[in-house]
Amino acid sequence: MTTRREPTARQLRLAVELRRLRDAAGLTAKGAAALLGVSHVQVSHIESGLSGVSEDRLRRLASQYACTDSEFIDALAAMATDRTRGWWEEYRGLLPTSFLDLSELEHHATCRWDVDFLHVPGLLQTEDYARALFSRRVPQLPENELELRVRHRMQRRVAIGAARRVPYEVLVHEAALRIRVGGRAVSRAQLASILELSEADHVTVRVIPFELEEFADVTAAMVYAGGAVPRLDTVVRDGPHGSVFIDSEAQLGVFRTLFRRVEAVSLEPERSRDLIHRLAKEL
Repeated sequence: MTTRREPTARQLRLAVELRRLRDAAGLTAKGAAALLGVSHVQVSHIESGLSGVSEDRLRRLASQYACTDSEFIDALAAMATDRTRGWWEEYRGLLPTSFLDLSELEHHATCRWDVDFLHVPGLLQTEDYARALFSRRVPQLPENELELRVRHRMQRRVAIGAARRVPYEVLVHEAALRIRVGGRAVSRAQLASILELSEADHVTVRVIPFELEEFADVTAAMVYAGGAVPRLDTVVRDGPHGSVFIDSEAQLGVFRTLFRRVEAVSLEPERSRDLIHRLAKEL
């Protein structure tokens, strides 16, 4: 069995879920290996994402672990047999792996929620806005790497394009819309782009207004990507050393609650569009 050098986030997620099933069944890796008639090293490699697992073996494992959630097992089997090599593969070795992992996550997402306070969410950014953001990075990026990041960000838009029509909900703070990234003209074009994208039936944009009092439900940007089943949802947050993927059931529940709380106090879509129109006129 071939051993992977660097598993993707999706491959690691499958590995984590199999390990969680084994732990819930009260079995050790050696115990699971004995039931399958393989070495515990093979089970260890599968549970660390270093090796893949066939659909037949995955279903045998699920049976041995007494997992009766058929939809969840089917979703894991789909992950195990997925051989997609998406558009993001052209950036492998050129951009940090977290960029590719996010693109793969978006490709498979069944829904998408974004919350942002300081910047327009990545999937809504125009090319000039994204370039202005990346150009302010410290240490400064070489020109070729900056352009790679901009091009990658623009290609990510396919995740919410008309061809897929994945439900996309955005909660963006008024502050992010007022901050002039790249100057007045770039900011005006960015607001116009948001208005245009929000006209799609599957895209909902809500603004978190300044007028809210004592608002402190979420303190940092959040990406919530729906999985094939809720147990396979993922939250992505930016940390000091890159993106952090969160997938524990307890934490997912917390972020679902936080999103709905922020959504409840955000402006309705039409009022949000009116505010964005007004902000654009002020520029």
